[in-house]
Amino acid sequence: MAHRFGILRRFRFNRPQRIAAGLLALFLAQGLWVTSRQTLTNRDYQYARCGRETWERPEAEPGYYTSCGNIRDGILAYRMAGLPLTLNLLVERGLDRFRPPADRVVQTSGEISTWELRHQLTHVLLLMRLPFLLAGCVLGGCIWWVTRRLYGNLGGYTALALYCFSPAILRDCLTPSAEVLAALGVYGGVYTSIGVAHAMMGPRPKSRVRIVLLTVLLGVAAAAHIAALPVAALLGLAAMIWVAEGHRSQALPIVGMASAGALVLLFASYGFLPDAFSYVFRSADGFLWFSLDPARRFFSAFENAGITIAAGAAAFLYLGVRRSRYFGNTMPLFCALVLMALVMTGAPGSPWVWSLPFLLTFAGGVFADAYESPRGRLAMYAAGAIVVLQAALCLMSLPGMV
Repeated sequence: MAHRFGILRRFRFNRPQRIAAGLLALFLAQGLWVTSRQTLTNRDYQYARCGRETWERPEAEPGYYTSCGNIRDGILAYRMAGLPLTLNLLVERGLDRFRPPADRVVQTSGEISTWELRHQLTHVLLLMRLPFLLAGCVLGGCIWWVTRRLYGNLGGYTALALYCFSPAILRDCLTPSAEVLAALGVYGGVYTSIGVAHAMMGPRPKSRVRIVLLTVLLGVAAAAHIAALPVAALLGLAAMIWVAEGHRSQALPIVGMASAGALVLLFASYGFLPDAFSYVFRSADGFLWFSLDPARRFFSAFENAGITIAAGAAAFLYLGVRRSRYFGNTMPLFCALVLMALVMTGAPGSPWVWSLPFLLTFAGGVFADAYESPRGRLAMYAAGAIVVLQAALCLMSLPGMV
């Protein structure tokens, strides 16, 4: 019994955790502010309808997985968007037992009144946004956990603050899309791979737990976007080969086993229907190419000026200061550069969004090194000014704030 609750006893919600929670609360507050000023769009209705069919009617039309056709990018966003409506339908079915026959939402013939469902489910827009907002908060928590362990509290604060005031991340959390979910799977998959590589040199049970976690995260990446699984697996494999000195022969089998488990999870997300699942491999929607246009557009946007300055300053310090060029800073920089240069040629997707957590991790790590230099106080003031600038630009970009 003592061992079972040992993890809970080790958890502490002290000042660092409170500050991180406060930053994530600000991120969530921004999302709720924008949501209160949005209206339902055709994209919302499409994701809600197709997502609801994945839960209730997997074979809506012969030969197709949903009435929207075969899903091109990833099924996870559709399922998350349709889940609130499906849960509401289950609640209405339960309440129908206590209603007169004429007032039931689901009639005895099996027909469902769409008008009544739409008007009985309040806060539809908020319910559709919450799953993606919460995914954004989980991604922010992952960035905080990684950067704090690698760079300390100040490095973690810097990376998390830039993340919480990133208009690009906030925008993708406020529309049904696969980007934040894929970013979570890729970022978590790469750093869990690094954790597995470290665990290879320790007790075997700890390594097994991390391999299971790696499988789940790669499954999230696979279900989020068709191209996210190979990207996460290859970057994770490169990280494991880099770290696991003396155990590099085990890297490929572990990543291969985790990827196979991720495909099983992807198969399950398609309801174990072979036709819908096989479309993922029969289409050319997962093809990738290289282009610098996404990076050029991101760094030239005025609302991202703080992040641009932070990335430029971090790159300058990384190249100019020898003590900043180590694995903890080099790996996120490498991942950010690779993902920022990728573009989708088939299904819609924005791999440059997947690169932002790695870019902010790199910035937090380099700034953390600068904080410990002889001019650490000056570096703290400069980083604080950059964060304040980015926060001001992000808040100014919100509707109704200016």
